[in-house]
Formats: sequence, C-alpha cells, structure tokens
Amino acid sequence: MVNLDKIRKRAQAATEKAAESLQKSIEESNQHVEQMREKLKVSAESDDAAQDGTAQSAADAQQQVEILGKMFSPELIQQISATGEMIQQTVDQKVAEAAALGVDGLMRQMFGEDAGILSAALETLAMEDEEDASEERELDLALEQELYALLNQKLAQIEALPETEPVTYPKNTPQWKHFGILLSGMISRLNNHDLDGMDVELHTPVMEQQIVSLVRRSWGINGRSGLLDTIRYLSQEGYELRYQIYCDADTVEQVLDESMDEEDRESACRGWRFAQHYKARYMPGFMTGWDVGRAAMLARWGCYLGWITEGEAEGILWELSQRAVETLHSWREFASSYLFGGLMWKLLCGDSAAESYLGYLADAAIDLLTGKPEDNEGQWKACPWPGAPKTGFQG
Repeated sequence: MVNLDKIRKRAQAATEKAAESLQKSIEESNQHVEQMREKLKVSAESDDAAQDGTAQSAADAQQQVEILGKMFSPELIQQISATGEMIQQTVDQKVAEAAALGVDGLMRQMFGEDAGILSAALETLAMEDEEDASEERELDLALEQELYALLNQKLAQIEALPETEPVTYPKNTPQWKHFGILLSGMISRLNNHDLDGMDVELHTPVMEQQIVSLVRRSWGINGRSGLLDTIRYLSQEGYELRYQIYCDADTVEQVLDESMDEEDRESACRGWRFAQHYKARYMPGFMTGWDVGRAAMLARWGCYLGWITEGEAEGILWELSQRAVETLHSWREFASSYLFGGLMWKLLCGDSAAESYLGYLADAAIDLLTGKPEDNEGQWKACPWPGAPKTGFQG
C-alpha cells in the first residue's frame, strides 16, 4: 500500500532543508554587504590625499554593494519566501492527487502498460482474501445435485444462443489457423488474452513472468518437455478417458484402489457419481471441447514463452482443430462441452465454488458468440464452425 504520510513527511523534510539552505545563503550575503559598507565607510574617512587613489576602488565597491543589493533586495527576498510557500503548496497538491488517484492510478502512472497486470494481481488477491474470509459450503451430495441442475440450466442457455451456420474451410487456408487460436477462446476470455494472433499478450517482462507463474502454478509445467507431455495427454486421453472409465464402472468400488488416500477416494466417488448421472445423455466424446480448449491454450502459452516455436504451435492447433470438428458440430457444443468438463474438474478437486466458475464460463461463451467487435467480443460469431451443419451431439 502507498504510504502517503511517509511521502508527505519526506517532502516536508526536503522543503525545510531547502528553505534552511536558502536562508543561510541570504544571511551570508547580507554579511558580505555589511562588510563592503564598512570598508566604504573606512575608506571615506581616510586621508584625503589617498582619496583620488581610492576613488575608483570605492566606486567599484559601491557598485558591488549595489549589485548585491539588487540581487538580494527586499522584493527578491519576499519572492524567495513566496517560492518556498509555492514548493510546499506543490508538495501538498501532489500528495492530494496521489490520494485521489488511489493505488490503481498511482500504479498506472508508475508502470504504464504493466499497471493493468499489477492492478489485476492486487484485485485478485483482494478477491481471494474475501473468498477465504467467507465460509465455504461443504461439497456434499445435496450441493452436487444443485450443481447438476445449474449445469443443465447453463447448457440450455448456451444451446439457445444464436450461431452462424457452419461453413466448409478449404485446406491449408489461414482460416484454420485462426480457428485453432479461437479454440482457446474460453480461457482467453477469462484471462483477457488477445485472440487476434498467436501471442496471448504483448511481450513485456512483467507479463511474461505473469504467464510463467500462471502455467507453473495451475499446471505444474516448467518448460518445453512438460508442456508437450501435457498437451499430448489432453489430446490423446484427458478427461474423455477419465469420464469413460467412470461411465463404464457399475459400482464406485471399481474406480477405487488401495493406494488412494481418503481425499483421493472422495474425489473418485464424486467423479463416478457425475458420470453415472450424465452417461445416458452425454457420451465420453462430449469431453472433447474441455480437453481441446485447454490444450489449445497451453500451445499458445508455450509459444508466447518461447518453449515451442510458432510453427510447432500451429501444427498442434491444426491437430486439435481436426479432432474438434470430427466430434463437435458448433461453437455452442464446444462451449457446452467446456462447461461439462469444467464441472467435473471442480467436483474432482472438491471445490465448492463450482457455481461461480460455471457462471464465468457461461458468460465467456455468451461474449464470444454474441458480443460486439468494438467491445473486443464476438470472435466466435465472426468465425463460423468448420464443416457441414449437423443436429445434436449425441453419437
């Protein structure tokens, strides 16, 4: 937090020091003036015979007195004093402006473009403090049922959104690259990332460090090898395989093993109940959007950080694009798949804040499908889903 009192005290000390130095200079100058006047007085009372010889010296001395008198006249001294007051007023004004700007304004003035990141970080910390301070509801069976109902509501809301009919994409056209980038749209919206190109943000040291911290904290990825392994897992197995295992298990005991601790067992039970609740409605392929969307985001993050080349990222996005269009048939289905997988993830993690998370995801999908370009929204609306139109997901 910016310490305004500390700033004021430092400014006050600097002002007092400057005024003290100025006063000392004035006093020394006055002493010089008096000394010159004494010399002139002694010179005037000296021998008349030496008057002619000293006349020029007296004139010079008098001229010096006049110059000093002009330099430190009462008006000038008054002006100097007024200047000191102006300095104090300026300091007070700047401190008041700093207080009015607040933390966000001060950070923006000090850090420019990076201020948004730092401000967002402070806001996030404040939100986390508020969340920690509030009492979390226990993720019990009753809450699970409420979350199922909420998911159904959000899926119906997304299904009702307008969407442009799918179109055929010619092979090896820039449309595919753009489509691959837009597969990261859900996470990009949540993080306010750019969707116009491969780079998620402008390259600044602060932003690059922010992305590194995000990838390490959220995914445990520290470089190229871990990045590629995770993308490979999401594109080949991911939650689609996990959901299928839970769907195929007739009893919850079939998904448990002796190596699990109590927390892991509870997680597996929640995952199994989720799959049993939805398996008649959604097959494992409905998880594709959740896996592909996150893999696409990792590819863009990795390219931004220099862990993979842009060519490698484009190749990954191409493969993810083909998998997406083979299984899903619209942006609405893609978004619904993302919410579906998102809730399963929250249940496996035991996060009772899943309700707000589903809300954020639904809002992101609405912005992407119905928003306006001038608001930096509507990217999915401007890029139709590839392929011939089909009705419904169910295979």
